[in-house]
Amino acid sequence: MVGHLVRLKLTLLRNGLRRSVWQVLGLVAAGLYGLGLLGLAAVGFVALSVQDAALRETVLVLLGSALVLGWWVVPLVAFGVDATLDPRRFVTYAVPRRDLLVGLTLAGLVGVPGVVTALVALGTAGVWVREPLAAVAGVVGGVLGLATCLVGARAATAALAPVIARRRVRELVAVAAVLLLALTGPILGGLTSGVAALGEGGLRRVVDVLAWTPLGAAWAVAPAVAAGDAGAAVLRLVVAAATVALAYVVWDRALTRTLVQPVAASHEVKARGLGWFGRFPATPSGAIAARAATYWLRDPRYAMAVAIVPILPLVLAFSGADALLLACGPLTGVLVGWSVSADVAYDGTAFWTHLAAPVRGLVDRRGRVVVAGTLGAVATVAVSVGTAAYAGATQHLPALLGVGLGLLLTSLGGASVVSAMVVYPVQQPGDNPFSTKQGVGAAAFTSQVVGSTAVLLLASPTIVLGVLAVVRDSAVLGWAALAVGLLLGGALLVAGVVLGGRVLDRTGPELLGRMRAFP
Repeated sequence: MVGHLVRLKLTLLRNGLRRSVWQVLGLVAAGLYGLGLLGLAAVGFVALSVQDAALRETVLVLLGSALVLGWWVVPLVAFGVDATLDPRRFVTYAVPRRDLLVGLTLAGLVGVPGVVTALVALGTAGVWVREPLAAVAGVVGGVLGLATCLVGARAATAALAPVIARRRVRELVAVAAVLLLALTGPILGGLTSGVAALGEGGLRRVVDVLAWTPLGAAWAVAPAVAAGDAGAAVLRLVVAAATVALAYVVWDRALTRTLVQPVAASHEVKARGLGWFGRFPATPSGAIAARAATYWLRDPRYAMAVAIVPILPLVLAFSGADALLLACGPLTGVLVGWSVSADVAYDGTAFWTHLAAPVRGLVDRRGRVVVAGTLGAVATVAVSVGTAAYAGATQHLPALLGVGLGLLLTSLGGASVVSAMVVYPVQQPGDNPFSTKQGVGAAAFTSQVVGSTAVLLLASPTIVLGVLAVVRDSAVLGWAALAVGLLLGGALLVAGVVLGGRVLDRTGPELLGRMRAFP
């Protein structure tokens, strides 16, 4: 049965590659990236093998601890990325629990992350090639470290499944993940500064602590053997083995609970009046605007699309790039305005209600634009004023507002046309925002690239005026950019809404048919 589970994972992977060329390209890219990491690891291990034992221990324990932590934490964030062998799928099958545990553990090695981790873990033994006993201990430690990664990851996801299954928790986790990704630069900079502040002695104390924890015990066995400290080696081996055993017990009990009482995603909703439907006019456009407002405030897919807006100024402020900081306001306008280009795709098959009502395309486009435009205007003005004040460039505020609002209005108009022409598979409510839906092909990519390029070209008069106003420090050009941005952007918005409405009247049934055919 264990071998059958591994073969099943391989079969699912192979069938997925046959179904989509994009998955093949993704696997090739991941494989090349993995090979690059393995090459760097191999070079690093060779270079490290000729260094003193203290340095080897420091590097291996720190990197090994980070590797284990990544395996334990990333699956909690990346829910839905790879659920091919989700234990809940085996509820109706009489698979012995022990076989299921071992089979799922070994199946975790199938894939680029598993293969790279296994080779790196076992390759750490090569660092101790000059000390044969330490090299043997390194192999044992590498196996235990690999088991800690695999079993610990399964134990963490299974034990926290009831919490992660809650939709709000998944939304918060996804937002936190985006924040961490966006702040990667400042975080790495802070870590580098922190390591430098610790100095060699402080860093050594950190390693000494990690060597006795579940994160670093497996990687610290070989250094203890190389130092001739048999007692420390045995105790660290016990800590590493106990970590794997404890993770196995936690996973065993969590799996038992999952098989008996499968965890289902929570979709509980407490009704509290009419919400936004009670605040907008009782008209078709008002109803669509009310639903759009509900989406913007409660659907994380919309928030994820523009989550970078409040983060980008912080990142650039930390980097000291004041010139780039001034571009945050215009960039906000583009991001918020263009985010409605997938509105119909986000509706999914529920779009049939628009066709059955029937709702005119012009009414549909107008209702969606009102909410996005209002939120975008507030965000663009706030970011433009804040960044200009921080950079000490308030004299450029008219130009920044002109470019930002002009791009917002133009993007809304362009997105109104694009979303009426093209739909493609998107994440469903509650799905992991980092997952990729099957069927996202060249048409979707082309529509996004062509549409956004058209927006920039149509708004180019405002952009040129704004750039000249900032470069020449001209107040006249700045106010001209503001006037042109509002007038030209407003005209393009009206044109886009009207044209998008006409296109939607013609293509609505076809769009619904495409969405019904999505996997």
